[in-house]
Amino acid sequence: MLKGVNHQVVEVTKPSCEYFERVIFFVKPEFSSVSEGTLRERASTIAGEAGAPPPSKVRQNRLLLASRLLCAAVTGAAVAIIVSKFFFG
Repeated sequence: MLKGVNHQVVEVTKPSCEYFERVIFFVKPEFSSVSEGTLRERASTIAGEAGAPPPSKVRQNRLLLASRLLCAAVTGAAVAIIVSKFFFG
């Protein structure tokens, strides 16, 4: 456990989750009196339960990004057509 000037920190260096190399927890001031062993055990448990986002969430974000880009392209094309008709038509 590391103690900083303003915060108490617990660092888990080898979490059981394969996605993370190191996890750092900042301890709330009201729990700074809890023993180091208890804090380290709880931090290790939480770090082990963490994982990558589900694949459906990643696909959903990509689909949302693609739809936004498509809407922007269609809007840009519509504005270009209107401007060209107004100035050159």
